[in-house]
Amino acid sequence: MNLNNNRCYSKWFKDSWTYITGSVLLSLFQIVTLAVTNEPWRISSAMAYWGAWILKALRIDVSHWSYFNIEGGQEIFSGGFLQDPYSIRNFGIIVGALFSSLMASQFRIRKIKSKNQFILAAIGGLLMGYGARIASGCNIGALFSSISSLSLSGWIFGLAVVIGAIIGGKIIVRFLM
Repeated sequence: MNLNNNRCYSKWFKDSWTYITGSVLLSLFQIVTLAVTNEPWRISSAMAYWGAWILKALRIDVSHWSYFNIEGGQEIFSGGFLQDPYSIRNFGIIVGALFSSLMASQFRIRKIKSKNQFILAAIGGLLMGYGARIASGCNIGALFSSISSLSLSGWIFGLAVVIGAIIGGKIIVRFLM
């Protein structure tokens, strides 16, 4: 059976969804997450927890760091990956993204084109991680969840993201193209 000739497969897996479809689905996921967990959707907090668990495994104590005393205290150190709902959701996002790219025949391992591309990607990733921590969330927590909770901080974060994307685009054009 050739799935590429199947209209349903092409519509849902192969072809790109519209922005409206994506927006509606994100909104539904936010509503379900809020209804089930009584908390808005958050992603980057789990990344901080993963880092803390790795450092703990390396016998580096981070429990006294102010972030872990504010966000969840010592409870994050007692549960671990399988007890943390944020980690389970993030794992589901990773598996879902892999599944989607495989179903759409879009999974590729790409060669790094230049040393500049690698350096800029590493700097960009570090800045995004740092920004997510000082903004108390990534684009999901600080933007999407904040705006849906009617918080002004989400709109300010969104404006900062647009400005950052413009500056980042100019850097990419200057150094990589």
